[in-house]
Amino acid sequence: MSPPLDGQTTARADAVLSRLQLLVTRKLDGLLQGDYVGLLPGPGTEAGESREYRPGDDVRRMDWPVTARTTFAHVRQTVADRELETWMAVDLSASLDFGTAHHLKSDLVVAAATALSHLTVRGGNRIGAVVGTGSHVQRMPARPGRKEAQGLLRAIARTQIRPGRSDLGALIDMLNRPPRRRGVAVVISDFLAPVEQWARPVRKLGVRHDVLAIEVVDPRELELPDVGVLTLVDPETGALHEVQTADPKLRRRYAEAAGAQRAAIAQALRAANAAHLRLRTDSDWLLDMVRFVAAQRHARTRGTTR
Repeated sequence: MSPPLDGQTTARADAVLSRLQLLVTRKLDGLLQGDYVGLLPGPGTEAGESREYRPGDDVRRMDWPVTARTTFAHVRQTVADRELETWMAVDLSASLDFGTAHHLKSDLVVAAATALSHLTVRGGNRIGAVVGTGSHVQRMPARPGRKEAQGLLRAIARTQIRPGRSDLGALIDMLNRPPRRRGVAVVISDFLAPVEQWARPVRKLGVRHDVLAIEVVDPRELELPDVGVLTLVDPETGALHEVQTADPKLRRRYAEAAGAQRAAIAQALRAANAAHLRLRTDSDWLLDMVRFVAAQRHARTRGTTR
């Protein structure tokens, strides 16, 4: 069990969550309309009409009987599922308790979870979560309804970040157990754990579910400013490191290493066929999410007949 929170901490978490929910509602309400309202609706499972094949269509949806009759390649369209189950793997390990811009990374984790809840918990849809911090993991069952979703978000917002390393791969793998019907699986993390630790669980998740990876980044994780000697603390191990940021070669090596790390993360997510959204603590996270939702909507409808 998590240690009890004091009244001031609980009140602050609830106030932050209330502001987030109001902001998300104002920005995102009405953004998605159509057969299914969701952040990552997926192709659906119910068969619909056929249409001619267009470049970029998924060849797994080829309609061979119609193709044989017409001598033109056709694909079978599908109708989006009406009831969707969404599960989130929410990483609140010690490395997320960091931020040098407008927000802490942990604040963006809660914000992303709030937006996901708003976009998915409609029409009987269910949303659940597994939340990991340090060696502690809490499972919150998937339930339908806005009241239940708000309770889930309050529990996430009130989660205390603990010291120590978290096993991101084990956290993600909890979404694979027990096996569930096809749905949406969301991983919210900074993905700073070694790629080999979590890449396989994400690929496994993508076999059955539509996967969305939300990567939370702070600008200081990408490049160092020239501010003289910095004393840095590893939030997961407590180790101290002194860095002379006035050295341009060191700053260049740091930026190159950070770029290579982010490229490896992106490559692992592409290999898992996961949609990838990056949120930064120094940018408008909600605008980035709106653009992502709009792009997903466009990709979903691109090439369909009107």
